[in-house]
Amino acid sequence: MTQDTSVPCQLYLISPLDVGGDFPARLEEALSAAPVAAFQFRVKELDQHDAARLAEPLQAICAAHDTAFIVNDDVALAKRLGADGVHLGQGDGDPKEARRILGADAQIGVTCHASRHLAMEAGEAGADYVAFGAFFPTTTKTVEHHADPEILRWWQSMFELPCVAIGGITVDNAAELVEAGADFLAVSGGVWAYPEGPAAAIKRFEKLLAG
Repeated sequence: MTQDTSVPCQLYLISPLDVGGDFPARLEEALSAAPVAAFQFRVKELDQHDAARLAEPLQAICAAHDTAFIVNDDVALAKRLGADGVHLGQGDGDPKEARRILGADAQIGVTCHASRHLAMEAGEAGADYVAFGAFFPTTTKTVEHHADPEILRWWQSMFELPCVAIGGITVDNAAELVEAGADFLAVSGGVWAYPEGPAAAIKRFEKLLAG
């Protein structure tokens, strides 16, 4: 999930917790609508075998669309799947250990909430990107940390490592995060719950990100 410097900001899709049923078709619809830099596979409370079974068709769809497939929180699952990378929360492991397990080419991201200190630590530990948020209220998870767009401006003024904005992002509120310097917008409900469907949401984001 390296940053494309010709594009000021790119889309980073996060899965809903339920990725069964018709979700593969919905992902195909979304990724067919416009380029998406990365897709994060985020499921909870499943054993690795069940998670891998659900992940495999989604991983194939991502590969067909040149979208990086990132596993949330689970280094062992990322290794099993040969995923493009892993996204680590603050309690989900060390980026250096993840690098040792997954190899030099893996994309490793770290949740840094609203903390400049955690972000600098993640960069020093070899993360490929840092994620700040939540910027807006979200129904995807309980929000304990609220970030201000100013942290994106600060990060961009100090570091070259890409930063991801996350938390309650929709096509209607994303512009200020793009302007503040987010390299990637991590979006879940803003696409999957969009009234006109995922493809319509992706196309609106594409228009927004193109300026």
